[in-house]
Amino acid sequence: MKEDPKIRLMIVDDHTVIRSGLRLFLLAFNDIELVAEAESGTQALELCQKLEPDVVLMDLVMPGMDGVAATAAIRQNHPNTQVIALTSFPEEKMVEEVLAAGAISYLLKNVSATDLARTIREAYVGHSVLAPEASRSLANHDRQEDDDATNTALTKREQEILNLMTKGFSNVEIGEQLFISRSTAKFHVSNILAKLNATTRAEAVAIAIRQRLVIPEK
Repeated sequence: MKEDPKIRLMIVDDHTVIRSGLRLFLLAFNDIELVAEAESGTQALELCQKLEPDVVLMDLVMPGMDGVAATAAIRQNHPNTQVIALTSFPEEKMVEEVLAAGAISYLLKNVSATDLARTIREAYVGHSVLAPEASRSLANHDRQEDDDATNTALTKREQEILNLMTKGFSNVEIGEQLFISRSTAKFHVSNILAKLNATTRAEAVAIAIRQRLVIPEK
């Protein structure tokens, strides 16, 4: 019987101790294969070009090219590679910047090994996960001024779909939950992104939480 392919992972962090700890974390999970480690954003781009990993764990605060810039470059040049921001900082600005750059998820470095592995698996299939601290940071941030506001007049159906997006549901799962076709779900998701002026699902979720269009789960 043919085994399922392993999730090919790269770790990006300028601290050797952090990379070693993450490497040890991941040894417990047979479906995740560590294919590379990088100590800078520049090195991460070089390794992505050679190896095309499925998922990247990306530190944000690094000398030279930081994690936000590296995330944007990876997503632009390697759209099949998902990026998970993994940092010590849940500040609202940092969350929004890296999600806008294309990161699918945002975790803090105090995450458990089990939750880290789960988030890697979710990223691999296109699902977004936000650390509770990051969600609270977004929710507690004051609303933008009127001239920065987005057109967030969502329909009832779009609101239902947005709520499911915050839980990491894919278009297929949204369709199954609401008894609509995948193409219909995709159409509504596209409309939601346009109304929120978001380029990715993760960014749309972050904007929705910040503007209190949804209530983040505790």
